[in-house]
Amino acid sequence: MTSSLTGAEAWSLLTLSAACVGIIINTFHGDGEPLIASLAFSGIAFAFTFSLIRWLGDTFMKAGLKGRDMSKLKKVEIPETMGAICAVVYLLTIIVFIPFPFYKDIVAATSGGGNREFVLERQYVETGRILHRFPHSKLASYLSAILSLQSVVLLGIGDDLFDIRWRHKLFIPAFAAIPMLVVYFVDYGVTNVVVPVQLEPYLGTMVNLGWLYYAYMAAIAIFCPNSINILAGINGIEVSQSIVIGFLLLANDILSLYAAPSSPSPHPATDPHLFSMYLLLPFIGVSIALWWHNWYPAKVFVGDTYCYFAGMVFAIVGILGHFSKTLLLLFIPQIINFIYSAPQLFRLIPCPRHRLPRFNPRTGLLEPSMTQWQKPPSRPVAFLLKLLAGFPLPLIRLEKNGKGEIVESTNLTILNLWLVWFGPRREDRLAIELLVMQAFCGVLGLFVRHELALWVFRQDNRG
Repeated sequence: MTSSLTGAEAWSLLTLSAACVGIIINTFHGDGEPLIASLAFSGIAFAFTFSLIRWLGDTFMKAGLKGRDMSKLKKVEIPETMGAICAVVYLLTIIVFIPFPFYKDIVAATSGGGNREFVLERQYVETGRILHRFPHSKLASYLSAILSLQSVVLLGIGDDLFDIRWRHKLFIPAFAAIPMLVVYFVDYGVTNVVVPVQLEPYLGTMVNLGWLYYAYMAAIAIFCPNSINILAGINGIEVSQSIVIGFLLLANDILSLYAAPSSPSPHPATDPHLFSMYLLLPFIGVSIALWWHNWYPAKVFVGDTYCYFAGMVFAIVGILGHFSKTLLLLFIPQIINFIYSAPQLFRLIPCPRHRLPRFNPRTGLLEPSMTQWQKPPSRPVAFLLKLLAGFPLPLIRLEKNGKGEIVESTNLTILNLWLVWFGPRREDRLAIELLVMQAFCGVLGLFVRHELALWVFRQDNRG
């Protein structure tokens, strides 16, 4: 990878940045137009991320942050942990963006603005200025999201630098989610879940889960970052799946805002979905810049930092946007991959350090990778493995010795399973097929959420 921008790239990025700055300045002539400003900031974030990846690649390699692409014939070293650049630019972008969603409120709630002619009683003057119009709860949600993201980015960078073991880092995202959960408790605090119509005669219309609901949200904060991290191993798959999920979440926000009934006052769903869009637009901007360099054949590796960062963005918008169940509908491939991987993750089946598909240098194609059994599995485990291998579409491939004992089995990831089902694939074709499946499952999830929800629940945003 060249460490500098070409002339065409430099001028294109400069033009994009100048246009976005002009759009941002123009928003101050109205009411701030935060959605348009967020879109413009996304363009600037893309330009900065694209440039910094080029400029800092050699610096990262000199610092030892480099790796070899095991799925190529020539295993050259390329920069690693470039997701850290993506995450830092994103954090700086949403920090600079803070005034824009609150522009109208700042003008209306501070002296010299909408309160200029407002006369305060003496008792209020003695206790200080009261910004009675300012939405402190919205600002708290925004700041808690930034704090949670900063925490999980530190985890990702620490993992890339020190290679933290799974059992040590699995629950750390839950600690990073504490600021977000505290704000949810103080600002929203709803722990009731709507009961499906079919169960209302037995459970009533609502069930209060209490502390279990916070455990559920913490589980989402753990699952989303780790699920992106375990569905990895080929060029572009981590960033591409995140971009697809990001666009699906944007589509959900648009559909939810469109479906909200019109009324003189804003619908309760409006602010949470706008909040989600403010966080997702810059995320997609920086991710596309990283994808440009990470797609096959990869010129950089993203590292664990990007996986944790991307997953936490999704967890934050799902929890603080109050659509965590919809979020899970868009994570169907990741859920399947986690369930399928669980026997290896929990060491019921031997789990090697890397489970990525095996590159065949003779054909140039990827094949399912195998894990070796140091000793034959116990009878119950052997029975289960043979049962999985006996399906019409086998869920695992086994290798046996002359005694009929299992000596090898395929690694349990959805990437290897796809290769078991459909045969060897070139790396980019495997990634494209998985992404098509991701998009199909996501569109199906949105259809279920927005078209079939009223078959199960009594009410929805549509009223």
